[in-house]
Formats: sequence, structure tokens, C-alpha cells
Amino acid sequence: MKVRYSMFRRWVQAGCVALLAVVMLGADPSARFNKIGHQLMCACSCGQILLECNHVGCPDSDRMIGELRTQVNDNSSDTPVFNWFAAKYGAIVLAAPIRGGFDNVAWITPMAVFFMATVGTGLLVRVWRKRNAPQAVVSAAGSIDADALRERIRRETKY
Repeated sequence: MKVRYSMFRRWVQAGCVALLAVVMLGADPSARFNKIGHQLMCACSCGQILLECNHVGCPDSDRMIGELRTQVNDNSSDTPVFNWFAAKYGAIVLAAPIRGGFDNVAWITPMAVFFMATVGTGLLVRVWRKRNAPQAVVSAAGSIDADALRERIRRETKY
């Protein structure tokens, strides 16, 4: 009975530690801001992530970072923030397409093309191997005719 109680106590302690770890890991208020900021591109056409845009005199990054702070504080979810930036700056501001709707094509198409290319290549190799399979020349007596085989080899390797 004492062993059972001790085991139960250990499970409760482990659960409390796990719960505390999960709560404390999400305690950083700037974590969401950083996560979203690293999923947006700077609109100045430098090709860098918004929070990492480091070119001197960038006309857009400071303004966009301020807008990002406002949007993160106003919205409880990430999707409205991405939608707001996409509506204002165009879909090019998104570092990766948002999941859902037609944007799923951007996630599915590369994998589908890779799969189809792999299967197609396998089928092509299979067809080529069947087409070019060596065929022995058999005489009427049922044995391989060496002279006819040599002649065929000469014909096929002559260029």
C-alpha cells in the first residue's frame, strides 16, 4: 500500500513539474512578437526577414515593426496579423504562405511533383530495362548460335 501511495505521489510531482515547465516556457511576452516577426519579410525589397533587416536607412522596417507591435497587441491570434500585413503590403510580405485555402497548393505541389517524378523515373527505368534486355539468338536446334550472336554484336556496336 505504501509503494502505491509513493508511486502516486511521484506521478503527481512529475505532472506538476511538467505543468510548471509548460507555463514558464510561454511566459516571455515577446516570444509571439519574435515568432511572427520572423515569418514576415521587409517590404523594402531587401529580401530579408522583417526583424533581421539590417540595411542602413531602411525606409520600411521601423514602420513595419511598429505596426507589428500594434497588431500583436490588438489580435489574439496570429492569422489576423498575417492577413492584415498581406492586405496592406501584398502576399510578398509573407515569408511562407499561410496554411489554408489556395495557399495549400504552395505546400502540396513540391511534394507531389517530387513523388510523381520519382515514380515516373522508376517506370521509365523499368521500361528501358525491358526494352534493352539481352536476347540470345537461338538456332533451330534449340542451342545458342555463337556465329549469329557475334554478327549481331558487330552490327549493334558498329558506328
